[in-house]
Amino acid sequence: MKKILLSLVTVIFFATSFYTFDPKEEAKPEIQNIKTSLPALKKSNSSEGNSTAIYNSISFENNNTLNPEVFEKAFLGFTNLKIAGKLPETSNLISIVDFSLSSTQKRLWVIDLEKKVVVFNSLVAHGKNTGEEFAQKFSNTESSYQSSLGFYITESTYNGSNGYSLKLLGMDPGYNDAALQRAIVMHGADYVSEDFIKFQKRIGRSWGCPAVPRALAEPIINFIKGKNVLFIYYPDEQYLSKSEWLKSGETI
Repeated sequence: MKKILLSLVTVIFFATSFYTFDPKEEAKPEIQNIKTSLPALKKSNSSEGNSTAIYNSISFENNNTLNPEVFEKAFLGFTNLKIAGKLPETSNLISIVDFSLSSTQKRLWVIDLEKKVVVFNSLVAHGKNTGEEFAQKFSNTESSYQSSLGFYITESTYNGSNGYSLKLLGMDPGYNDAALQRAIVMHGADYVSEDFIKFQKRIGRSWGCPAVPRALAEPIINFIKGKNVLFIYYPDEQYLSKSEWLKSGETI
């Protein structure tokens, strides 16, 4: 009898010893489920949609209407400059110059994005070697007397030979990053006026600075100074395709 019981215990022992529990194999499906349930992290690319909504909410009443495609590019650059930490989070102003327009038109817009209003719409000059009535040529070279395209950050003010002036920091390498060296600033000028247009069929031209009417210089400068964006636009395909601030949906 003892021999039979011993044999039975031996059989049970060997039968159960071949089954092992591997906790790793049981855990695998749970780990895989966790991985697949995590959402993919993508950079938001809603600038175009936001710019359209904001543009449509801006009142251009009693002002020249800004080209929506130009606003879209300005807003994209504004957004990317914020992402890159070049603009403070509190910045809500965009100043836009459209140099595709005649100099007889009010082609500078200063827009408050928070209030959705055009604060200033003004005449603005281009450089004497950039063109006559229309801007055509642009340069980043000192003594070229030409305007420079691209995005600028407004800096501090000073009183110089052209009166109250605003320093501009060019943000596009090769296109306007020599602005401080060239003394490209915003200032007032008597030749930027309706009276000048009557006699010359265009406004006067600067040495490359975005000069504004003398009476508007101080209020405009005081409004946009201190880390706000200025975008000088022209349909130059080379610039538009190369500016890092006009890259949509890419890491800055």
